Amino acid sequence: MRLEDQLCFPLYSCSKEVIRRYREPLARLGLTYTQYVVMMVLWECGQITERDLGRKVHLDSGTLAPLLKRLEGRGLVRRARDPRDWRRLRVTLTQEGADLEAQAADVADATTDWLGLTSEEETELETLLNKAIDNLERGMQ
Repeated sequence: MRLEDQLCFPLYSCSKEVIRRYREPLARLGLTYTQYVVMMVLWECGQITERDLGRKVHLDSGTLAPLLKRLEGRGLVRRARDPRDWRRLRVTLTQEGADLEAQAADVADATTDWLGLTSEEETELETLLNKAIDNLERGMQ
């Protein structure tokens, strides 16, 4: 078994490097990469249940709950029980959180050049990665 023959290693290495490159621009916003991913969902939705948010960003509640608590402490989100179903926790973007989106737009724009891929290659890579994620989530081996 050779490392260079394993698909998992270039996936791991690429993911690690991309996230590392996000570190500096996100630090200016006071966000980690995982917080940034959560905020992107909230910028898109405005509000969402914690459970649905976890599904979208592939995080379990043990990881997501403390992350949301930190974002709430910064005034970027608000968490509250759903009045129709107390078991559901709703996560809502605050005005301060919404305002952060404009600053974050620069982060997304800067990152597209890092991989050095054409737009067609980026689309193909995204399609293949999403297919692999879907297959893994369905339990295919």
